[in-house]
Amino acid sequence: MKYSIDLKVPSSQAWLDAVMADFDSFLQDHADCERKASAMATSLIAKYPDRQRIIPPMIETAIEELEHFQQVFALMQRRGVNLQTEMKEDPYIKQLMPLTHGGTPESRFMSRLLLGSVVECRGCERFKLVSEAQQDNELKRFYKALWTSEAKHGNIFVELALAYFDEKAVYTRLHEMMEFEGAIIENLPIRAALH
Repeated sequence: MKYSIDLKVPSSQAWLDAVMADFDSFLQDHADCERKASAMATSLIAKYPDRQRIIPPMIETAIEELEHFQQVFALMQRRGVNLQTEMKEDPYIKQLMPLTHGGTPESRFMSRLLLGSVVECRGCERFKLVSEAQQDNELKRFYKALWTSEAKHGNIFVELALAYFDEKAVYTRLHEMMEFEGAIIENLPIRAALH
């Protein structure tokens, strides 16, 4: 069952062109994003250890994201691409973070869960575009597997929010967040990066 909602703004051809023109830089950023995604899932457990329902799926998500990092790193090694010397701040995530500030502790918890869905849905869309644009069969298969995994993760975060909050409140907030995310995507600088 699909719990997530569709993105409000599609990624541009200019973004895809930038990625395909400098795929090694994209791989470096992708590796960093997988590490950050794993850390985000474990940070939710650390922040909300009393929310028992989130713990098993967040452990599973953290492990999957770390496995994705392992797979990207192996791909990078085969291509002779090194990890970046430091993980840079992601301008996309930085601009999304205010969505999780303010309000009550309950509303912040819901927004943190839904932010996970928003980010995973964007990753799903972009990995699908990368997969479809690939001429290399290994990369095509790899990114197809990743976008199906990201779609699952996008649903998990909404499903967890629905376990704690009213459906109308969850989807009202998710629509607001997707609108905000769309405005960010339209104004982000184009670069060979996941976001």
